[in-house]
Amino acid sequence: MNPPRHRHAILDALRGLAVLAMIHQHVGIWLWRGPDQGKTNFDYPGLVALNVCVVMGLPLFFALSGIGTAMLARDPSRPGLDAQLVRRGLVLLGFGLVVNLATPSWFSWGSFFALHLMGLSIALAPIWRRLPDNALLLAAAVVLVATPFAQAWLELPSEMTNSEMRDTTQPGGVLRLALAASQYSMLPWSAPFLAGMWAGRMIERGRLRPLVVVGAALVLFGALGHLAVLVTGADDPDVLWRAFRIKVGWFPAPISIVTLLLGPTLWTIAAALYLERRRPLTDDHMLVTLGRVSLTVFMLHAPLFRELSRPLGIWSALDPTATLAVVVGFTIVCLVLARLWSRIGFRGGAEWLLRKLADRPRGS
Repeated sequence: MNPPRHRHAILDALRGLAVLAMIHQHVGIWLWRGPDQGKTNFDYPGLVALNVCVVMGLPLFFALSGIGTAMLARDPSRPGLDAQLVRRGLVLLGFGLVVNLATPSWFSWGSFFALHLMGLSIALAPIWRRLPDNALLLAAAVVLVATPFAQAWLELPSEMTNSEMRDTTQPGGVLRLALAASQYSMLPWSAPFLAGMWAGRMIERGRLRPLVVVGAALVLFGALGHLAVLVTGADDPDVLWRAFRIKVGWFPAPISIVTLLLGPTLWTIAAALYLERRRPLTDDHMLVTLGRVSLTVFMLHAPLFRELSRPLGIWSALDPTATLAVVVGFTIVCLVLARLWSRIGFRGGAEWLLRKLADRPRGS
């Protein structure tokens, strides 16, 4: 049996930061009543900053999922590895369905969101883990290149509403949503997961420079693509325009958004691991313990703040100060409870349940 490898506490800390970034953005949007008369969103820099949090939080969440999968599959000869990966993916898909059903104001049963993206990507990991390093990057590139063609084929509008991204009545139904027509469909959002699997292999070998190089290539690709849109005057519905336009809302996401975010995400991961070599975090650091329950926190936040806020009368009703107070208060509660919960191994949480259901074959 191979000896256990060191678990990078900094990656757990990054998971904690990623989930807080996404939750901050959601809670800010859901609870704030909006700008006062005569003002715009930019008159509220604190809330604008919260809204920008998701810019790095989301691709970081997906990339870290890929890194974790690569590290789980670090011993390719281990018996039952493929079955374990498939079970993990299916359990995450089940968790995604639970969140869909618990958040009817946002999702339909067939919505394809972050947990579904990670679940299906992990369930397909028996394929991904057999690819050489360069082939993993090529697979991510294929996902990106295929995205604007799939969006054009499905005739997706340039901006999609929640109603459109939860609609299972269109031709293709749930498969249409999973492919390219829901919030975080496989095209293009499985690319950060695949890039994360590749990054996980580099991290296991102690190589951080390739993350910086590939990150730079991604940023350059996205920037040159957008420049091509400007130079050629490409417009809706040109495939070039679909691929490389820059817009505030990212549903459906152009690949320029993904590459311009994924590049800095890889830089962030490389920088964090570089710093960890000099000053490692302890397992009881608050961000580390939060990262180890990031799945639990993520699953709870939508039903808690999007659904319960309505009967409580605080949905789209709070002023900026109250909204920021809720965000800060929830952050503190999560950090403190995660630290306390770590003393009993996070028993009863979503991560604990995932291990129970997926990592131990029945009858073992």
